[in-house]
Amino acid sequence: MKGYAAAAGSSTKQRRWKWLVLAVLMLVFFSMLVPLSFLLALHNGFPVGWLSDESSPLDSFEFDGDGIIEKNSSKGDSRVEQMLRNFTPSLPEEIVQDIAEGGDMKLNYSKRNEVSEQLTSGLTGVASHPESEVLTEDLPKPSNVDSKMHPTLDTKLGARVGVELSDVSNFAGAQKSCELEFGSYCLWSKEHKEAMKDAIVKRLKDQLFVARAYYPSIAKLQGQENLSREMKQNIQEHERILSEAISDADLPPFVPEKIQKMEETVAKANGCTVECSNVERKLRQIFDLTVDETHFHMKQSAFLYHLGVQTMPKSLHCLSMRLTVEYFRERPLDVDTSHAYKFNDPRLRHYVIFSQDVLAVSVTINSTVTSSMDTADVVFHLLTDRQNFYAMRFWFARNSYKDAVIRVLNIEDLNLSNLIDFGVTQLSTSEEFRVSIHNFDEPQLLHMRTEYISIFGHSHFLLPEIFKDLKKVMVLDDDMIVQHDLSTLWNTDLEGKLNGAVNFCKLRFGHLETFLGGNINDRSSCLWMSGLNIIDLDKWREHNLTGIYLKLLNRFHNGSEATWRTAALSASLLAFQDRIFSLDSSLVISGLGHDYGINEDMIKNAVALHYNGNMKPWLDLGIPTYKKYWKKFLTQGERFMDECNVLH
Repeated sequence: MKGYAAAAGSSTKQRRWKWLVLAVLMLVFFSMLVPLSFLLALHNGFPVGWLSDESSPLDSFEFDGDGIIEKNSSKGDSRVEQMLRNFTPSLPEEIVQDIAEGGDMKLNYSKRNEVSEQLTSGLTGVASHPESEVLTEDLPKPSNVDSKMHPTLDTKLGARVGVELSDVSNFAGAQKSCELEFGSYCLWSKEHKEAMKDAIVKRLKDQLFVARAYYPSIAKLQGQENLSREMKQNIQEHERILSEAISDADLPPFVPEKIQKMEETVAKANGCTVECSNVERKLRQIFDLTVDETHFHMKQSAFLYHLGVQTMPKSLHCLSMRLTVEYFRERPLDVDTSHAYKFNDPRLRHYVIFSQDVLAVSVTINSTVTSSMDTADVVFHLLTDRQNFYAMRFWFARNSYKDAVIRVLNIEDLNLSNLIDFGVTQLSTSEEFRVSIHNFDEPQLLHMRTEYISIFGHSHFLLPEIFKDLKKVMVLDDDMIVQHDLSTLWNTDLEGKLNGAVNFCKLRFGHLETFLGGNINDRSSCLWMSGLNIIDLDKWREHNLTGIYLKLLNRFHNGSEATWRTAALSASLLAFQDRIFSLDSSLVISGLGHDYGINEDMIKNAVALHYNGNMKPWLDLGIPTYKKYWKKFLTQGERFMDECNVLH
């Protein structure tokens, strides 16, 4: 009995052990089966690529290279057609084309069935290209596009602020704008793209990609051992050639034979019966890797471009340092004391410029004086910071500009009470912004168009306190040049308005309604541009515009460095709302710092040219066609410019 009991206990333990082993084997089997089913595409139509988190209505649409197309719900689509749709580029067509030809932030948006109730905008910081009708309140909105977006703002020095909006979906494959992501780099790269070179190397790479996609399937086929071996040998030979050559000139003479041999091998593989999903999956992997690599190189190139346009060139830094050193060596007077009475004489024409660039502001002043018929009543007030004050003072002491008087002021030494309210004591010049909005001319493409505007900085709102005895001033940006006499503009009747400015009607207040917090009187009103502005200081003081601006600034500024600068856009626009006198738009041509397509006749006939944008005329990256107008007013024979090799 004892022996029987022992045997029964042993048998029970063995059965338990067998069940445990069986359970472990089943777990291992299922753990391998699930990923294997994904790899072999055995699951029920699992799509390759990206999907939105929302199943409806996005499930009924698919993206192709030209925009959004409705997905065919028929189950009879061939596998080849499905594969072709899956191979649609995830990058915008314009970017892919630029990259293929060698050619300043993201915005998410979606296509919906319901009508958008409110127009909103996407903003990005520091020139228009596709000319398109601007949407105003009385224009119909497309019924199938939702304009709710993810606004971001990025100023000319690179600051970037994101403002989250509700109901923003990440639509898979939705077309992005190159300018939206990379800014004016896209405009520059299109103009500087080079013709495709090393076509043979590119062909070798294409053949290698196709062969790699076919090889795993061919290697598994019964009876195709010779083809598999031949394809593997050709792949290895192509890899060996490409590892030693990066251009056509580096290729060995027998390459045409290798190309022909690979073509024949791929043709044989194409004639074999293989699982399309395997080839599709392999090509998708190669494509995704190539897209990622391409996007990385674009981001790297865009970074270097923005670094180039935002960094002071070595020659200009040398000029500023040499002038500063010479100032302390010679200690000159900035102006004749006999002209000091002109500084506060309201009967004279007073021009105000905020600048930190001695070369740029000298060209602006020289062009204004050269174009003036009478300069005896012209006074320039140049406001700068402590770092550039001595260089500018020495420059204008050395160089005379007809009968015009030039006064250089260090804004940090003015001891203005409102500077404390502003929270900073540093000079704030005009701010430049890049604004991207939906282009409703082509709603089916969900295309974004990008415009560039410039606006007053914080320091501009100190004008009434700095010039207490003056009634009127004309404010110029230092990236302006003047081609005709401004005396007629100076005498313009502003009809009770505070600011005479050129309107920019490619953007209207309605486009920025969400960004401005809905505090808009007229959604169809055009935005205005800085650059050349006639300011009525008496009206400014009467309306306490500086106080209004400070209140708006406190509302939009949340305490961070970035929002301090970006708040200038919303605060400036709202402060001057209904207080702008519109100047003739043909008088001032803007966009010479980013727009390659400005008509030359318009440039020649304009009173003033505004080089707003990243591509300033004193930079190597400036637009060559427009540089000649700016260089015409450079000071000639200046010793320090020659010694520092400025613009040589």
